[in-house]
Amino acid sequence: MGTLSNLEPKEVFTYFEEISSIPRASYQEEKISNYCVEFAKKHGLFYIQDELKNVIIMKDATPGYEQEEPIILQGHLDMVCEKKPDCKTNFETDGIQLLVEGDNLTADGTTLGGDNGIAIAYALALLASDTIAHPKLEVLFTVSEEVGMEGASGIDISMLEGRRLLNLDSEEEGFLLAGCAGGARIECRLPVQCEDAQGCVMEITVNGLNGGHSGVEIDKGRANANLIMGRILTELAKHTKYHLSSAEGGRKDNAIPRECKAILCIPQQDTETVTQALAKIQNDLSNEYAVTDANIRIRTEQENVPMPGKMLNSDSTKRVILLLEALPNGIQTMSADVKGLVETSLNLGVLKLDANELSLSYAVRSSISSAKDALLDKMAYLTEGLGGIAERSGDYPAWEYKRDSAFREKLAAVYERMYGKPPVVQAIHAGLECGLLVGKLPELDCISIGPDMKDVHTTEETLSISSTKRVWEFIVEVLKDK
Repeated sequence: MGTLSNLEPKEVFTYFEEISSIPRASYQEEKISNYCVEFAKKHGLFYIQDELKNVIIMKDATPGYEQEEPIILQGHLDMVCEKKPDCKTNFETDGIQLLVEGDNLTADGTTLGGDNGIAIAYALALLASDTIAHPKLEVLFTVSEEVGMEGASGIDISMLEGRRLLNLDSEEEGFLLAGCAGGARIECRLPVQCEDAQGCVMEITVNGLNGGHSGVEIDKGRANANLIMGRILTELAKHTKYHLSSAEGGRKDNAIPRECKAILCIPQQDTETVTQALAKIQNDLSNEYAVTDANIRIRTEQENVPMPGKMLNSDSTKRVILLLEALPNGIQTMSADVKGLVETSLNLGVLKLDANELSLSYAVRSSISSAKDALLDKMAYLTEGLGGIAERSGDYPAWEYKRDSAFREKLAAVYERMYGKPPVVQAIHAGLECGLLVGKLPELDCISIGPDMKDVHTTEETLSISSTKRVWEFIVEVLKDK
């Protein structure tokens, strides 16, 4: 028996457990894509698998629904692969080890992949059912969503008959999402020069942070480990003339980084001064982030850190610190139209410094394309001003709110009938593929829903079991509603 064999809805969690056993990191979706193809073959369903490994599966309407307009169900195959430092999981070969904790489904030491494995599970359960009434279903599984929505960007959907699209990539039950931010990625690279250095080698680690999704949780005020390291380096420069050797923090630009490490060479006579300075920074951080990151810690190691062959020279060290401190991060503007909605933000998700260059990778989001472009230009200008280069990629459009939406009205009516209260209709500061798909089929009427999930893109990611059941019941009711 599987870990989830006793959970309801059984058909959904059965597929979720099967999916979780298949590695599906971004750019490594071939296995999960082929799994979906084999599923379609097994159930005698029409399918298309393109060169990118996107998959489309179609199922004819059940009796009595032949004249109803088709519904497109959409989710993505890839997941953000994060793990705890002591976790041995190999995301290229291993599946996710699932854990049930009360009403929550989580993973042992890794991200869960509820984002967006639950969409796949919902869709496969619907496609496999012989009892659920529905119009024609056109199921769209895309790849590489987490690294720039490349699957949605490259897919051909001209053969789809439906003009109602239900995206299953949201993370809060009771909400009908009707718009989202656009975004892009930018990597800022700064060349560095090295020299021989003498002194005491020290490894500094910032950890214990909560992290989170760089879109939906950017407004939570959580600490960014890479920025904290920049702050530490700035403060230490006031007390000693050190040399940087290397630094590394974060794994994905769309996840707020939880840990960052740096190796420094400090004059022997200044080690005590540095230790005292770090203690003060620790105290300051513990006070500043007492609510959002109560376990934030600065740790040092000296005894077991080998002397690097080369260290950044003084000028390169200064420029690295300057770029880290000068580039913006976090919320830039709030929406003037939608109360409480972040309009423009960015997240320094990945920092890497070696003997050749500093690399800073950011996820940039905005519901206004001109504001996004202006922020990207600013990033490039600052980087180039210090002798670096900035490369922009993965640009995707915002999904603009549609004032008149028959599909939204239908979902709202079904929800209110089931639960006795209207759903909340809103836009979010996170990237969804709806904007790209609407760009391919402008007449698409899109809504996004999903069950309650918390801390996605982190090793604390959870999926509510009871919410998964309620959202399943809601989807089934929407499909059978004429």
